Amino acid sequence: MEAQPAPLQLPAPAQAQFEPNMEKIKQKLLKHGVFPTPKILRSIRKKEIQKHNRKQAKIQSQAQLSPSQQQALAEEQHFQTLKREFKMFRRAVAAKSGDPLVGKPWERIERLKFRQLASESKEFAGDNLKRENLRELKEMFEKDLNWVLDDDVQLGSDYFAKNVEWHPEKRWRSEAEAIRVLVDRLSEREMTAKNWKFVRIMNQSGLMFTEGQMLKLLKGLGDKGSWRQAMSVLDWVYGLKDKRDLKSRFVYTKLLAILGKAGRPHEALRIFNLMLEDCNLYPDIAAYHSVAVTLGQVGLLKELVKLIERMRQKPSKRIKNMCRKNWDPVLEPDLVVYNAVLNACVPSHQWKGVFWVFKQLRKSGLKPSAATYGLAMEVMLQSGKYDLVHEFFRKMAKSGEAIGALTYKVLVRAFWEEGKINEAVAAVRNMEQRGVVGTASVYYELACCLCNNGRWQDAMLVVEKIKSLRHSKPLEITFTGLIISSMDGGHIDDCISIFQHMKDHCEPNIGTVNAMLKVYSRNDMFSKAKELFEETTRANSSGYTFLSGDGTPLKPDEYTYSSMLEASATAHQWEYFEYVYKGMALSGCQLDQTKHAWLLVEASRAGKCHLLEHAFDSLLEAGEIPHPLFFTEMLIQAIVQSNYEKAVALINAMAYAPFHITERQWTELFESNEDRISRDKLEKLLNALCNCNAASSEITVSNLSRALHALCRSEKERDLSSSAHFGSQAIDISPLHGIHEAFDVKETENVPSSASMMFENADLGADPLPQKTDVAVDIDSINHSSLSRQADADTEMFSKALSYIHSNDRPSNLCIDMEGLADDWASSEHSDYLDKELAALYLSKQSQDNDVVGLQKSMNRVVGSQRSELPSASEILEAWKESREKDGIFFPFEHGKKSL
Repeated sequence: MEAQPAPLQLPAPAQAQFEPNMEKIKQKLLKHGVFPTPKILRSIRKKEIQKHNRKQAKIQSQAQLSPSQQQALAEEQHFQTLKREFKMFRRAVAAKSGDPLVGKPWERIERLKFRQLASESKEFAGDNLKRENLRELKEMFEKDLNWVLDDDVQLGSDYFAKNVEWHPEKRWRSEAEAIRVLVDRLSEREMTAKNWKFVRIMNQSGLMFTEGQMLKLLKGLGDKGSWRQAMSVLDWVYGLKDKRDLKSRFVYTKLLAILGKAGRPHEALRIFNLMLEDCNLYPDIAAYHSVAVTLGQVGLLKELVKLIERMRQKPSKRIKNMCRKNWDPVLEPDLVVYNAVLNACVPSHQWKGVFWVFKQLRKSGLKPSAATYGLAMEVMLQSGKYDLVHEFFRKMAKSGEAIGALTYKVLVRAFWEEGKINEAVAAVRNMEQRGVVGTASVYYELACCLCNNGRWQDAMLVVEKIKSLRHSKPLEITFTGLIISSMDGGHIDDCISIFQHMKDHCEPNIGTVNAMLKVYSRNDMFSKAKELFEETTRANSSGYTFLSGDGTPLKPDEYTYSSMLEASATAHQWEYFEYVYKGMALSGCQLDQTKHAWLLVEASRAGKCHLLEHAFDSLLEAGEIPHPLFFTEMLIQAIVQSNYEKAVALINAMAYAPFHITERQWTELFESNEDRISRDKLEKLLNALCNCNAASSEITVSNLSRALHALCRSEKERDLSSSAHFGSQAIDISPLHGIHEAFDVKETENVPSSASMMFENADLGADPLPQKTDVAVDIDSINHSSLSRQADADTEMFSKALSYIHSNDRPSNLCIDMEGLADDWASSEHSDYLDKELAALYLSKQSQDNDVVGLQKSMNRVVGSQRSELPSASEILEAWKESREKDGIFFPFEHGKKSL
């Protein structure tokens, strides 16, 4: 039986691919203000097709479900329907019952009020909302509901006054309105691109951030001085995935201009370097001009020279988005760039750079402009090259360039610096004869020049010309500058005359008052300063005397109080000083401690200690660190009052302050206050410092401890030297406890009675008052110039042994055992040196006025004389040997020797 052939299966007809309605999409894009470019249309068409395919796939998947799955899907849809109906039912019940907080304890009362206000329907009917209700709602938001608008759009007060049809989905009427609101919101606070509020504000604006919109947005932020926000906007927008390929060179150039206006050269360099890394953003001549002017204004000359070299170089091979062939963006610097170089030479006084610029201009075939000559003159003026200032002025006149008023200002200043006043006046007259309209700055410079040289009456004629000019500063500022110029010239009477003449033309401002107070304080005219200060304070309280130019009463500032405090301190009027300080404290002003710390210190020494303490506490409350003079003066006051607890507290505070006081400074401080502090008080301070938990490891405290030890030791030496007497009187010398019976000197000649104090305590932390039986060695008292190098090495070993004893906290009155040292040295070649050494130690305290020659003669006489009653070195070593058997003290090298 033959098999039946399988029926031929024809392929199913292919379904037609879904095609979206492109005309409808175009109309929708145009309605939203987006031009339908082919790229945008292709992207939208692709997304619509994908959306349609996903929808069809979902439908097919539901058709292929089993009956149980279809039943579960139907039940889920039914549940969602019931859920929506139940929510509507709850809202209706809550509206009728009037208790919307039932079951919602987490909601705030402000949200409830806002919802009740929004749900009321009796105030309006239909879709029209009354304007009065909007104003009431606005007032409620301003008073109690600020938290609602914290992250939302804040509309201006004129928004509700206009007859505007408001739509909730479209907050702003146009693109310009959206940019204005966005600029206002961004400039109100400091936000970066990482802040979530910044991202939310940018998204709520509804802008597409095209090139034109970005330029307008950056311009608005630049006008408000918000350069940080401008950089954040640029980083955020061009950080988006769909905007990375749409970066614009013009937007980056606009940002460079904003940074230059704000005076941020380093940020501008960073943006400029980013432009150099991308072919689409590679800087053109406008970008070079912007960054060059920015660098020139702040004087970054080295960066400018590198910029010129960069202009003449080809781009790096690793540049991004390089898709052009034979692309050569190399540029040559023009006159704007070279003028920026001259501008950078002004603050750095690089007058040789002027000749380099003119040489480059000749090579490039560029002709210098009037600004070029003017900047060259400014550089030479700041560098003190006045002859070159006049030389460039002659070249400028010879070149045919129009000489402006600013050039004459530089010329007048140069004549002023040279002391040629008549030539400065002649230069201004020459300017007027040439028909150049003088500016206020030229006449102001001439007036200051005249006042500085004692010709204030001629300067008043120049001021009359300033009054006739349109764009000039207020006369108060002009007269204040003239007063300061006269004060710098030493013409005090002219300052007073200008001040009296000023009252006939305008009212003095607070700057003028401060200048006159400075004049009075520096010339011992306290009565006039007091009168002027009281007139100013009366004007502030009642407003009947001095008024500013706008009619408001003068208000003393911190400079006013500082000048009056200086005048009071100079005249030693401390009662009035206290009165001024109290007024300053009540007004909220604070003294500049870096400049006027000495005022409060002098007042404290004059008996106004409470003012210094108040300033000290005020600075600490404000989070500032008081001046070191405050600490030292308060420490001196605490010592004078015998308040050592307060003194120790101040010392502990100084230990952790960001400044250090050296030992020499401590010594000079105590010596300069000898009339206020006795040595007994210094000793008590030292004892209090040793008995407390002071930060002895800090530099300031350790330096203080050393200074106190040195001062107390020198005082005791002077006291003992003054009490010493010579003759046949018997002197009992007992330098060592337990060995005073070994020798007893009864009859001596020319031996001071202070010989019992011949050994000084080597440990700075020990008791500064040694007892009679104390044993200590003053290594510093040895005259090293009279000893050999080998003896110096032995002395160093001896001092190490003493430091070992004190490092183990041995009592100062402990008997020292020296058997090991005696055994080693007595049997060696050092025994003779030891005799001389100890004899020198005994006689080194004989007199502070003896020189090295006298000391050597005394040593030789004592050592060589057989009739001397002083104990020899061997007797002393024998005594130490006997004391060691009682106490058993060993040095480190003795332990090592015993172990061997």
